[in-house]
Amino acid sequence: MASGKKQKVARPKAIQPRGFRDYFGADVSERTQMLKGITDVYHRYGFDPLETSAVETVEALGKFLPDVDRPNDGVFAWQDEDEGWMALRYDLTAPLARVYAQYRNDLPSPYRRFAVGPVWRNEKPGPGRFRQFYQCDADTVGTASMAADAEICAMLADALEAVGIERGDYVIRINNRKVLNGVMEVVGLWNADAPEDQADRRGIVLRAIDKLDRLGEKGVAALLGEGRKDESGDFTEGAGLSAEQAEIVLGFVSARRETAAATCARLRELVGASTIGLDGVSELEQIGELLNAQGYGQEQALIDPSIVRGLAYYTGPVYEAELTFEIFDEKGRKRQFGSVAGGGRYDDLVKRFTGQAVPATGISIGVDRLLAALREKGRLQSEAPGPVVVTVMDRDRMADYQAMVGELRGAGIRAEVYLGNPKNFGNQLKYADRRDSPVAVIEGADERAAGKVQIKDLALGKRLAADMTTHEEWAAQPAQLEIDRADLVAEVRKMIDRARNA
Repeated sequence: MASGKKQKVARPKAIQPRGFRDYFGADVSERTQMLKGITDVYHRYGFDPLETSAVETVEALGKFLPDVDRPNDGVFAWQDEDEGWMALRYDLTAPLARVYAQYRNDLPSPYRRFAVGPVWRNEKPGPGRFRQFYQCDADTVGTASMAADAEICAMLADALEAVGIERGDYVIRINNRKVLNGVMEVVGLWNADAPEDQADRRGIVLRAIDKLDRLGEKGVAALLGEGRKDESGDFTEGAGLSAEQAEIVLGFVSARRETAAATCARLRELVGASTIGLDGVSELEQIGELLNAQGYGQEQALIDPSIVRGLAYYTGPVYEAELTFEIFDEKGRKRQFGSVAGGGRYDDLVKRFTGQAVPATGISIGVDRLLAALREKGRLQSEAPGPVVVTVMDRDRMADYQAMVGELRGAGIRAEVYLGNPKNFGNQLKYADRRDSPVAVIEGADERAAGKVQIKDLALGKRLAADMTTHEEWAAQPAQLEIDRADLVAEVRKMIDRARNA
């Protein structure tokens, strides 16, 4: 016998997947505003926009493990019906390499492009670390000239200033993987004929250098040597360098001097007779001279050997844009904001497709990081104003209200008709408040017969409510006016301008 008890309906939970987030109106508007400032600079430099698919073949991305069937956990991947593997792009550079290889006969050379869009990383999320985030890239493919690298650094400086990061609040640090390889050669960890040899030890050296700010020279020296035990007792294996070898590496990290020329002179001393190291120093000298010729000084871009960002990926110069102003972290401690962009020269990426070396260089801006910095500095509008709301006093006259909205929109004013239940007029004004509307338009039967309309300055009303204390003050700046219907557009625009300039 069937039970009369009603079965409970299983409903999905209304939550986004872990590591993802939703962006609402102000977030999207601020991001759009910032990206327009950046891409206007890129466009001015002669770069063209490029949009690629969010999905690439795993083979094109190059993210797979050689001895298993399933792609690396670093990407979101699935098997297509033809049994090939596809994945969401994890950056905007790998798709560029595929595009250039595919269309190289149709593209200009060099090819200069910029791209903006979301990327996905199948990694463990954490505070401030999401599985989907936005990047904004600019790259030049097809030239080995250091002028391309200098241009990328100059363009990055201009882009940061264009969106509101003032000179003195940022610095672009420039290094070169070849110089580090030269230092590695001097200490016996690099052989041009067998570059894969001792790659693990070089990796330990790179990670040690990257911890200089946190551990200091003593901590880095320990990691370059036998290893280091931290405060908790955990031991990190070192690179096994002798004290003399470690001193050469530390000399490289601390080689920055007052001028680019002095820094490069010190680097020449450190790389000795290493051919690859001397090539790298020469490239840094060229970049420094080109930036100086364009008027970019040490306060904007400088040669800094302590920058090592993912050097295994790069083949020459690398760059990192660091914001130098102080903020408070979640524990209330002062710290510098830190890096918001990075990049460099990657001459081997297109070669995966063509078998021929194709020089390339570029930069990637972390969109969310830079947005957070601009909010810290108060350089973005906190919220874009909402639309003018035309209220509904008589639901049978919806066509008249839509005509008003049409006039306002035709004049370039954002506007909408209230489409909820018009029975309670107070709810219409509450809705306008929630929409952050600057103006509400009111036309009842009496106003309609007289050819009039009421316009309510909601932005002014909020300020009056907060600041005015006497009836005389209220009377001096009324927040609601009766105007001729024919003057609707002109008077609404006046109110919006007054709110914008308040």
